[in-house]
Amino acid sequence: MRRGRPVVRRGVVAQKPALRHGSALQVTTFGCGVGAVACLPFSGQLVSQLGDASAGATLNMVYLGVFPTAIAFTTWAYALARTSAGRMGATTYAAPALVVLMSWAALGEVPALITLGGGLLCLAGVAVSRGSRRRPRPDAAAGVDRVPERVG
Repeated sequence: MRRGRPVVRRGVVAQKPALRHGSALQVTTFGCGVGAVACLPFSGQLVSQLGDASAGATLNMVYLGVFPTAIAFTTWAYALARTSAGRMGATTYAAPALVVLMSWAALGEVPALITLGGGLLCLAGVAVSRGSRRRPRPDAAAGVDRVPERVG
């Protein structure tokens, strides 16, 4: 997994400028196309194993391609087009807290106190990073009072 992280980082960095030229759906489609081309060396193995796979396993793979991949990356690209990459990246820290809550609700897995504390810490970090900061005016920061210009 660690080897894939630099590739993902480069993809996110390249995605922001690409969103100036295309919609979120177009950029995601192009990215999935690049991923498909990168997987071409394994296509022979896919074809040979597809005949042995059950219908359930095949449908699970289709599901994973459509929902977590296409919808999630299109949503990410849509949001990235409307904010900075740094601010968008900070929102990924909300994922662990959301997963804990979803596993509690859907699977009945009661989180330990330390897990809840970690989730709250993640959410607090997201809130701090997403908060707006008031920046001083450039002339106020330099200690210069603005003098209105004379008209006339």
